[in-house]
Amino acid sequence: MKVTIISKEYPPHVYGGAGVHVKFLTRELAKRMQVEVRCFGEQRMSDGNLTVKGYQAWDRMWEGTDRRFNSTLGTFSTDLSLVRDHVDSDVVHTHTWYAAMAGYMAKVLYDIPLVCTVHSLEPLRPWKEEQLGKSYHLSTWVEKVALENADRIISVSQGSKKDVLDHFNVDPERVRVIHNGIDLDLYRPVHGDSTRKAFDIDGPYILFVGRTSRQKGMTYLIDAMASVDPGVRLVCCTSAPDTKEVEEEIAEKVAKEPRALWINSLLREEQYVELYANASVFACPSVYEPFGIINLEAMACETPVVASRVGGILETVVDGETGYLVEPANPRAIADAINTLLRNPEMAKKFGRNGRRRVEDHFSWTHIAEKTEALYAEMVEERRRG
Repeated sequence: MKVTIISKEYPPHVYGGAGVHVKFLTRELAKRMQVEVRCFGEQRMSDGNLTVKGYQAWDRMWEGTDRRFNSTLGTFSTDLSLVRDHVDSDVVHTHTWYAAMAGYMAKVLYDIPLVCTVHSLEPLRPWKEEQLGKSYHLSTWVEKVALENADRIISVSQGSKKDVLDHFNVDPERVRVIHNGIDLDLYRPVHGDSTRKAFDIDGPYILFVGRTSRQKGMTYLIDAMASVDPGVRLVCCTSAPDTKEVEEEIAEKVAKEPRALWINSLLREEQYVELYANASVFACPSVYEPFGIINLEAMACETPVVASRVGGILETVVDGETGYLVEPANPRAIADAINTLLRNPEMAKKFGRNGRRRVEDHFSWTHIAEKTEALYAEMVEERRRG
């Protein structure tokens, strides 16, 4: 079997959970079949069953007076380029709306069954109009066309599946839930201190990792620090701001909170692992989160989690067992949960051990790849039968 996977993100250009997902899923699938990755960028790589080719937007797409349109129009031009090269796979598999148009066109042009993995949904992210202007409605349209014409849709959580069924006209039988996974060899308890020394992080700290986006709720966590016990710092690791305005808003908040350290750049994987593993608490204050792979990363490093009671987080973090779930957009609730863990270190350690056990039992990439391969086989057999 051969699959063509289309994704905006692929190493070295990974800035969010979808990119992490594609990186590890393709690596695991390549142990079982031929995997061709078509992505956004300049990548060129061939390693056994895995081949990777990057495509770039047309230069003309970066012209124009309203630069907010450039991202969406550039995406369309990249999609056209990568689907113009012949696709000879048994299945085409897209990730996020950025790849949706290319996947839909590949299905039509080359008569190949299409599966779309939903990592988030445009209708549930209205704040993106601030980032994309009116072109946000084009990204929403493209997502709708792809999902409503896909042979299968993979949702990364039961909550995400419900969102798909609520917002799109699709047969529930075509929507399957396959969770995100975690590299258990990479994300594990470690005790190095080079990253903490590099950023002058001394003593206990609360960790946040995520994009600089309203979706991630970082401002509520910063506000929560006013009620968090003294002697504990907040370390925020972010990347890829949605807009300059959001970045400036967070910078203003950070400037007013003396215990907040903002690392506003991408780190290496081993640096994130060190920060996860040595944090007292990991906080995920998202207001919208279809899955939240960052929570798995923290749990795999045996760190207790305080996270919003939203979306796919409900299927990863077990309240009162691997951490605490709190009302979203509520700084006081975030602070209370964090303080409970800080004041009960033995319980926090127990939650951390429980988290590691949970990801080992349910979220390995081997397990996710097995389910994905079975879905591909089902689609190919369905197409063969006509």
